[in-house]
Amino acid sequence: MRSLRTGLSLGSVLTGIAALGALLVAAPAAHAADTPLRDLAAAKGKAIGTAVTGSKLTGTYGDIAGAQFNSLTPGNAMKWETVEPTRGTYNWAEADQIVAFAQAHNQQVRGHTLVWHSQNPSWLTNGTWTSAQLSALLQDHISTEVTRYKGKLAAWDVVNEPFNEDGTYRSTLWYNGLGSDYIAQALTWAHAADPGAKLYINDYNVEGVNAKSTALYNLVKSLKGRGVPIDGVGLQAHLVLGQVPSTLQQNIQRFADLGVDVAITELDIRMQLPSDSAKLTQQAADYKAVFDACVAVSRCYGVTVWGFTDSDSWIPDVFSGYGAATPYDENYVPKPAYYAIAGSLGGTTTPPPTGACTAAYSVQSQWNTGFTGQVRIACSGAALSSWKVSWTYGAGQRVTQVWNADCTQSGAAVTCANASYNGTVPNGGSVTFGFNASWSGSNPVPTVTLG
Repeated sequence: MRSLRTGLSLGSVLTGIAALGALLVAAPAAHAADTPLRDLAAAKGKAIGTAVTGSKLTGTYGDIAGAQFNSLTPGNAMKWETVEPTRGTYNWAEADQIVAFAQAHNQQVRGHTLVWHSQNPSWLTNGTWTSAQLSALLQDHISTEVTRYKGKLAAWDVVNEPFNEDGTYRSTLWYNGLGSDYIAQALTWAHAADPGAKLYINDYNVEGVNAKSTALYNLVKSLKGRGVPIDGVGLQAHLVLGQVPSTLQQNIQRFADLGVDVAITELDIRMQLPSDSAKLTQQAADYKAVFDACVAVSRCYGVTVWGFTDSDSWIPDVFSGYGAATPYDENYVPKPAYYAIAGSLGGTTTPPPTGACTAAYSVQSQWNTGFTGQVRIACSGAALSSWKVSWTYGAGQRVTQVWNADCTQSGAAVTCANASYNGTVPNGGSVTFGFNASWSGSNPVPTVTLG
C-alpha cells in the first residue's frame, strides 16, 4: 500500500489531504466485473469450496462465502465434541445454520468429520469401553448425525486421518479398540444412514506419491474389492510455500483409476511471516499448480480452501511465525492467489489496479484547542462493500466526537470503520465521515491508511 503525507503550518488554510491507494476489498460488489469463482469452477465441472464458521456468515464474510463458493465445509460445527458435548445431549445449532446458509445460496455441503482421533468429547475419550460398547457408540453417532442431514449433504469425510506418516495405522481410540476394520464399519454405517451421500476417507500429507498416500491407496483398493461403500479420497493439502508435490496430479490420477473421486479438501499454503511480494507471487503459483492438477483429472471433484481469509485461518495459532495462507488477506482483499485460482479455472488473472479506492483526510475548521476533520473514501474502477481507515496522530491530538463511522483511539492510533448504513462505496461513488478532535502544540495532518 502507498500513502502520501502532507505537512500543515499552523494558521494556514487547513485543507491538507492525505491519500492512500488501496487494493479493492474482495466482496461481491468489488468483483462486479469479474466472474465469481463458483461460476468458473462450475463451467469446468468442479466444485470450489471453503471451510466456514457459522457465526461469521454475515456481512462481508457471508457475502464472499455465498458469492464465490459453491460448496461449504463446516470447520468445527459437525465434529463430535461440538454436536454431542455431553452424552445424549446434542447441539446442532451451528451445523444447522451452515446448512441453511448453503441451501439459501444454492451451495453443496461437505460434512466434516464423523470419525477422528481429535476434537472428541471428554466423556468419550475418558471413558472405559469394551469393543462392543465402543462399536455401538460409533454406530450410534454416525447414524444419528448422518440421518439428521440425510439428503442435505453432498458428501461426508467419514474417516479422518487414519494413518501415520510411514503408512501404518495411527494409534487411536478407534484403531486400538476396534482394529483397522473400524474404517469399513464406519463407511457401511454412514451409507446405510444416507445412501445418497458420497463417502470419503480424508488425510494430510497424502497429496504426493509417498508411503502414507500409498497406504491410503492400498486401503481404498482393498475396500473397493470387498464391496465396502467408498466413493472418494480427500487430500487435505495443508501445504508450505514452494512445496507443492511434483507428483500431485499423478497421485490424483492413480486414485481416480481405482474408480473413486478425489477432492482437495482443506487447501491452504502457509508462508513464514511477514509476507512480501515475492512470497505472494510464489503462493499464487502454488495455488495455481494445485488447481491445475485437479482440473486436469476428470474425477477430481473440486478444491476446498480451509478458510478463505487470513483472519479466519488456523495457521498462526498452530505454526508459530507462519500465516498468510489463504486467498484473501485479513481485510478481505484478494491476494495474487485469488487471481491465480481464477486463472486456473479460466477466468481473469490480472488484479484490478491499485489506487482504485482512496481515503482523503482534511481539516475543515480549527480553533485554539480543537478542530473538525473529515475523511472521504472514494472509488474509481472498483467498489467496496465495507471499509476501514486508520492513522496515527502526533502528540496532543485526540478524537472527541464522531459521526457516520465507528472510531476508536488507543494512544495516538485511530481506527475508524463504516457504520451499519454506509459500508458500500460504489464504483464512481464516495462516502464521508466527520469528527471533532482536540489538539495542543501543533495539528499536523496524519498519514491515512485504507483497508
